[in-house]
Amino acid sequence: MKQYIEEFIDYIIIERGLSTNTSESYNRDLIKYDSFLNKSIDLVDYIDIEKYIEYLKKEGLSESTICRNIVSIKNFHKYVSRIYNKKDPSETIERPKIKKRLPSVLSISDIDNILNINTINDFDYRNKAMLELMYATGLRVSELVNLNVNDVDIQNSVVRCFGKGSKERIIPIGDIAIDSIREYLERRSSMLKGYITDYLFINNHGNKLTRQGFFKILKIIAKKQGVNKSFSPHTLRHSFATHLLENNVDLRIIQELLGHENISTTQVYTHLQNNLIKKNYDNYHPRSKK
Repeated sequence: MKQYIEEFIDYIIIERGLSTNTSESYNRDLIKYDSFLNKSIDLVDYIDIEKYIEYLKKEGLSESTICRNIVSIKNFHKYVSRIYNKKDPSETIERPKIKKRLPSVLSISDIDNILNINTINDFDYRNKAMLELMYATGLRVSELVNLNVNDVDIQNSVVRCFGKGSKERIIPIGDIAIDSIREYLERRSSMLKGYITDYLFINNHGNKLTRQGFFKILKIIAKKQGVNKSFSPHTLRHSFATHLLENNVDLRIIQELLGHENISTTQVYTHLQNNLIKKNYDNYHPRSKK
């Protein structure tokens, strides 16, 4: 099955234009699937796939991870069936419906605490620039760490990024974030340690900062600034969208800023806003409780 998997991965990268992260997820899922089955693709039937799904459940994987694996398997078999005119054993396997979890969001005061970084050394300036930019634009962490210096137009206060499917979008940046980036750029050359790289944000070795490196930095800063809630880099993106919605920004504009292909993806924030309204009502209406 290995040959078919390699062809399929090439197909989703070259023809469908899926991102590196997505294609790597597909590849991991399918290699694990192939290892479990250990048989020719012509001998695979729907019972084998159901056994594999049960195996994933026994491994204790989350509902969303199992769902992603099923999507990988179904898309793979659909491709092989179409290109090589083979049977599709996954055709009767249903895609599970998973409950949409509302994203966690930080309050504006928590955001202010995190961004209130005391800039003493070069890395403090880098960290403040990264976090200000992420909250100002709603960038995904993968988009943030892949930015080049030339992607930020300080004069026009915009950033260019490439999201899922390598789709380009231009996002405005506020004055505070622009000032932080400008101050960081004045110090960036001294952080390169002899290396030459176009990446905007670099680590303490003068190389490109990774997603894992960013998350580690974020956790250290949050703890230092007294924000003890559990959250991830994506929480800054959720907070960006939610705070805009709370200030009556049109949902379609938020969709464009986030780079969501479908408005339904962005609509999760309206549910979040409804929860906030209900919470405020319960807290402040004099007759909301018995």
